[in-house]
Order: sequence, then C-alpha cells, then structure tokens
Amino acid sequence: MTKICTTCPYCGVGCGIKAEITGDREVIIKGDEEHPANFGRLCSKGTHLAETVSLEGRLLYPEIGGERVEWANALDLVAKRLADTVREHGPDSVAFYVSGQLLTEDYYVANKLMKGFIGSANIDTNSRLCMASAVAAHVRAFGEDVVPCSYDDLEAADLILLVGSNTAWCHPVIWQRIEKARSERGTKLVVIDPRRTETAECADLHLPIALDGDVVLFNALLAEMMTRGLLDEDYLRDHVDTPAGFWNRLTDDPAAAGIDRGLFDKLADLVAAHPKMVTLFSQGANQSVGGTDKGNAIINLHLATGRIGKPGMGPFSITGQPNAMGGREVGGLSSMLAAHMGFSDAECEAVQLYWNSPTIARQPGRKAVDMFRDVHDGKIKAIWVMATNPAVSMPDADYVREALNRCDFVVVSDVITETDTTAYADVKLPALAWGEKDGTVTNSERLISRQRPLFAPPGEAKADWWIVQEVARRMGFDDAFSFDGPAAVFREYAAQTGFRNDGQRKLDISEWADTSDREYDDWVPKAWGGVSPFAEGKFTSSDGKARLVAVVPPASELVDRALPLRLNTGRYRDQWHTMTRTGLSPRLSQHRREALVEIHPDDAEDRSIEDGTLARIMTPQGNSIFRVQLTDAQRKGEMFVPMHWTDQMSGGGRANRLPDQTVDPVSGQPAYKNSSCNIAAVELEWRAFLVSSNRPALPALLYWTSARIAGGWLTEMASEGNIDVDGLLPDGDRLEAVDLKRGMRRIAVRDSGGRLAAALFVTRNGQLPSREWIAAQLVSDEQADAPSLLAARPKVAGPDKGAILCVCFNVGVKQIVGAIAEQSLTSLEDVGTALNAGTNCGSCRPALAKLLAETLEPKLEAAE
Repeated sequence: MTKICTTCPYCGVGCGIKAEITGDREVIIKGDEEHPANFGRLCSKGTHLAETVSLEGRLLYPEIGGERVEWANALDLVAKRLADTVREHGPDSVAFYVSGQLLTEDYYVANKLMKGFIGSANIDTNSRLCMASAVAAHVRAFGEDVVPCSYDDLEAADLILLVGSNTAWCHPVIWQRIEKARSERGTKLVVIDPRRTETAECADLHLPIALDGDVVLFNALLAEMMTRGLLDEDYLRDHVDTPAGFWNRLTDDPAAAGIDRGLFDKLADLVAAHPKMVTLFSQGANQSVGGTDKGNAIINLHLATGRIGKPGMGPFSITGQPNAMGGREVGGLSSMLAAHMGFSDAECEAVQLYWNSPTIARQPGRKAVDMFRDVHDGKIKAIWVMATNPAVSMPDADYVREALNRCDFVVVSDVITETDTTAYADVKLPALAWGEKDGTVTNSERLISRQRPLFAPPGEAKADWWIVQEVARRMGFDDAFSFDGPAAVFREYAAQTGFRNDGQRKLDISEWADTSDREYDDWVPKAWGGVSPFAEGKFTSSDGKARLVAVVPPASELVDRALPLRLNTGRYRDQWHTMTRTGLSPRLSQHRREALVEIHPDDAEDRSIEDGTLARIMTPQGNSIFRVQLTDAQRKGEMFVPMHWTDQMSGGGRANRLPDQTVDPVSGQPAYKNSSCNIAAVELEWRAFLVSSNRPALPALLYWTSARIAGGWLTEMASEGNIDVDGLLPDGDRLEAVDLKRGMRRIAVRDSGGRLAAALFVTRNGQLPSREWIAAQLVSDEQADAPSLLAARPKVAGPDKGAILCVCFNVGVKQIVGAIAEQSLTSLEDVGTALNAGTNCGSCRPALAKLLAETLEPKLEAAE
C-alpha cells in the first residue's frame, strides 16, 4: 500500500492529506498531522473524499459536437478557431474563464498564453465571485494583494471577529483552531452575520447585522475607538497615510447597520479590551455591491489601532477555493497582469520582456460578469471555460446560458461529461481531477503546498497546463510553451516573481526558482511573505506606507412592493460548489438532501407558507422552487438559500438564477447576498419519493431533486396532473398497495434475488412515510417482507435515529437526545465518548453543542 501526502481540493484552508492507496480508484483519506494548515484535522468533505474518486460521470475522451475524437483533432480545432477569431476580430474577441480548482501551474500557462501571446487580458476566474473585493481592498490599503495574517494568529488572538463567515460550516478546520484558542486561551468570539448560524450560536456575542450594514458598523467602531483614545497615533504617523478629512467623515451611529446601541457597546468594549484581535472576513462581506469598501472598513480599524503585523492581530480574508490565492499570484484575474504586477508601462514591459512575447495586454480585461455580457452581445466570439460551471454559479445564470448558447465557439475543459455548462460546449476536453493532478496550490495564509497524483490518468484525460500548452504550440508559440512537466512551470513562475522586483512587491519566491524536479516532488509546505509580511510596518507603496481609505455604505434601495423581501445565498456544510464531486458521496448527501429556503415564521405566515412545503422564490431575473424551512434564526424580511443545486441534481433550488448582475464598482464581484425578491406557496396535486438502485429517468415535473444514498438514489417529486409510475420503476417483482381515501399509492419492486430494487410512495393529501428505513433496504443483506416494504418500516421497529447529524459515524438527532437523557451527558466530550459523534472531522460539533444546550435547558430550568 502506497501513502502519498497531498492537499485537499475544497476550501481555501488548504488542509494536508495523507492518502493510502488500497486498490484501483480506492483510497483511505486521513489528515496530515505534519501539515501546518490543519495538523491532521479534516472537515466532513475532506474526510469523505474517498467516496468521490470513482470514474462515474467522467469525461474521458475529447469530443467535438458530442462525438469522440482524437486529441490532435480537438487541439487543432481549438487552436485554429482561436487564431482565426483573433485575426478577424482582434485579441479581445476571445476569453478564458478559469477556476480556483486549477493548480498554480495550470493558471500560469493559461495566463501566459492569453496576456502575453494572444495579447488580451480577457482571462478571469470564478474566484472573482468569492474574494475579488478582498483583493481590491488589499491593493487599496497595502499597495498589493497581501494577506497579512496566518492561521497561527488565530491561536494567538484574545479576540476574534467573524464577519460574514459561517466558519463552522464553510471553513470547519479554521473553526476547530478557533475552538482550540477559546478553550486554551479564553479567546473571545464575536460573529457579525444577519443569520443566527451554527457559528453565531457558539459565539460570545452575535450581532445580527442588516444586509450590507458592515461599512456603517466598522466606521462606527473606528469612531468609537477614536473617542476612547485608542488609536495608535505613533503607528498612524510612521506607517499609514491618512487622507484629508478622513476622521470627520466617520459616523458613530450603528443604527443604520441594524444594531442597537446596547449590542454595539458590548462589541466596542470587547474591541477596546483586547488589542490582540483578528478579524476574519469572507463571502458575506465580499459578495456585495460595497464589498471592497467593507474590506477597507475592516482594514481601517486595524491600521488605525496598530493591530496588524504582530502575533494575534490583523484583518484576515479567508478564501473560498483551494487555489484562489495561487490564481491571484500568477495573474488569473483580468485586473492583474502577472506576479502581482499591474498594467503600468514599466510592468507591461517587464512581463513582455520576461516572457519574450510578441505582444502584451496593456489594460485590464473583462471581469466575469462583464465577460459574459460581452459573450452575450457578440463582442467575445470564442470562450474557453476551464474547471468551472458558470451556467450555475454566475449571477443571473439564465442570462449566462443564453450567452453561451449565442457564442460562436465554446470550449470546456472539465472532468465531468454532463454539467449545466458542458451542454453548451462545441468542444469538450477531458481534464485531470483531484487525485490525478500534479502541481501546487496556495491557501488563505499564503502557504504553498503540493497536490500529488494518487491515481494514473483515466482514459485520455490530461493536465490543464498541458492542454493549454498544446493549443499554444499549435498557434505558433512553440518556444515559449515547451514545459516538460509542472516543476518546469513552477520554476518559470517563481523566477518571474523576482524579475525586476528589487523588493518592490512582497510576492517574491524567486529563491525557489532553481527547485529541481526531485525537490519539487519532495516539496514541503512553505509560506511566501513569512509569518507576517507587514511585521516591519513596510507596505507596497512608493512611500512604504499603508493607506486609510474613506468608505461609505452603499445607497439604500427603494423597496419594491412586488419584491419586498431580501434574498441571501451561501453554502451548506457538506456540499461544495455545484456538487460535481460532493454529490457523489452518500454520506455528504445526508446533511441536506434538498435545497431549503430559510424564512422567518412571520414572513411565512403572511404568505400562508408552511414548514416543509414547497415555495417559489421570484426575482426579475427568474424564479425557482425550494423546500421551506421556518426558523427564527433568519431576520424578518430576509431569506437564505444554498447555491449548490444544478439541473443535474434538481428541477428546483437554482439559487443563482435569482440575483441580478449588480457588481461592486471597484472589484467587479457580484452582489449575491442582497437581492430583491418575493416568495409564494406552490400548489401541488401530488407529492412522492422514489428510492431506487439506479437513477431514474424523470418526466417533466413541477419539482424534483435527487440525492445520493448508499446503494442508489433518493428522489423527491411533486407536481400536477397524473404520475406515470411505470416510467419510474424498473422491471421485477412488483408489490403494490393503494389507499383511495388518502390518495396514497405504494409500490415496491424486488429484483430476481428478492432484494429491493425500487420503492415509490405517492400521496395526494396524506403524509409520506420516513425515507430512512426503506432507503437502507437497498444495501440490506436481509430480504424484507412485502408488508414491511410497503409500510416503509420493519415489523419490529428498531430505534429511530432521527435526522443524521454526524455523517462520519451516522449518528442521528434522536439518538443523541436519547443518550443525553439516559446517560446524563453534559458536554461535547461526553457525547463523543458515548456515540463517537463529533470526534472525527468535527464539522458537526456546533450543531451538537446547540442540541446539547437545547436538551439540557429544560432540566436546568426545572432545577432552578
């Protein structure tokens, strides 16, 4: 058995993994105890990576027009069409839309081809959607996109502010490090979030801020620190440039942020009492029409109080994707040239000279939203999409689909044959997936780690950098694209960071430019910029000073009576992006099998919407149906939906067709978090669910969603008219029961060996049974009798676990509540000892803590 150290492919935490290869496409995944990002910890997604490495659904061969072709034919066509388009319409008529799923070496080669040889900066990345506002804020404040903190600062801080980050769900290993700081140091935690998330439930203080209230809040907080005499005047004098009139423009009233004075004073007292403070901010702040200003408002507070460049202090942007940082470094954003260089004449000359390229992009290209507008309008006539799914992930996603449908030539490099985006591809190119890739990634703290291949390339799949290089060579650029492996690409990139740098930019890894192939293979994680890039108070500007940036909150919109609610979007704990990977895992699908709209009970009551029913969310861009979850953790007037569901997984739950194309004017990042909307109940004639070994071919339905379960699929359905049961069920021994009074029909199909092959339960006005027991029969070794199958429960009922809370050990809510009562459990450690829940990846620990508190509260009240 072979053990390989690699890096997790999910969020920007960049956790190290030890993978033990046990067979063909079989692997045991464990955390790498020596990796400085996670020290052996993994979240639920990383823990269950082994369930996602099969070849199911893989794109294994090049295709043109849906037909398999040889690589040479596909590459020749792509090169010819790109070259012809550039010759006929100019370099800005083509575009690359790339991804934080690419490795740094992939990014580097794509950026080099586009900006230095095609001559356009029309290469942008889906990272534009998650952290471009943080990049812009860094550049405005520091003169360069530099994250000033490391994860070690979290464990050295006395106070941590989480802004727009459901860290316990979206960055669980960061959350575990925060938990460690709280238990060992007594670190205080403040969560600033409109929703009372699981993260907020665990905080010392939760501020349920109004959507887009962050600038008001942090301006007020800075004004309060000034009033209390807590500004660091020496640091401001020596290291910070303050614009004229800056202090006079600050307002100290947090009311416009939706925060009452009492809560604000508690926050101010904590900030005043704890100079060792880290502010973590993420998509909740970035994905806004004022996202860059939010970032600068946070940075302003740290600069003005001197809380930066020292252990346990600093503003810390945590990224969403595994290599968003790597893409930022090599120029994957259209607003950068390469190696943190911009588009000044001197920088353009330096990059062109280094590449010895025939041309160079001399101005920023089109950012993601504008790029697809240009595709839609015919200005961009050829687009190459790499490792991403913009037909789902972009705002106003139906507009993006229309743009792709209109485009003269669409190339998609991907690992999956059928995605919402590959449906529009003229050419599909099979790329390597995680477990096959070979290269480097950079995490949120500037740590460069290796992704190493675990398996041989399947079919004819190739590395992304190789695919781009072969197209470049066919376009006539042989000499500049002659890399013999990812190590050669890394060396060229590393050397470029030092070219004409002379200490001007913090990003300089030229010391690794001579890394041999062997040293590259043996690479251990290393951070550029050191532990604290600004420890000496020197910033990337002509005078070496940082800048305070005067920021104002976005203008309030007039309330549209037809669309009086506000829509917020985000992530679920156990799913990733558009589920092309996590959707393969039965365990990860247990946490949330459907996309839920979370709505306050008062808003639901006003619209006659009940918990667990279906409702339609409407915006000017489109509409989509979601399952309803009533919760007072949601602010009145606001709703939340997840962003993961696609046409491959559901006929509803399409979150990103709902926001409009509004972007931050500085960063170009879309504003996913605050869309005008309304919601209405959906009238249905019948509801059903289907448990099946094979994924069914579904007719046109008003609503459906499919989730992976052990041994098959669980499909929820609802619609009008009649249901064609014969079209949904396989052949076999059919058992059936009908209850005309309740409009209930139950059908089970057994295979030739007597095992359950499928079970369909339909009702028009009754209640559907629990899915759990009948679903488990797909993998049961015992043959269930007909009455049990039709009842969806055994003759002798076993313990009901309830909804699964801990996916690692398959522990349910009812199981936990029962153990707390029967065994007098009083702590997370007690629950872990009794049931193992929360002792592996730790992703469920916040939910466990909440459940424990809710279960013990009646006992405590009774005791009083």
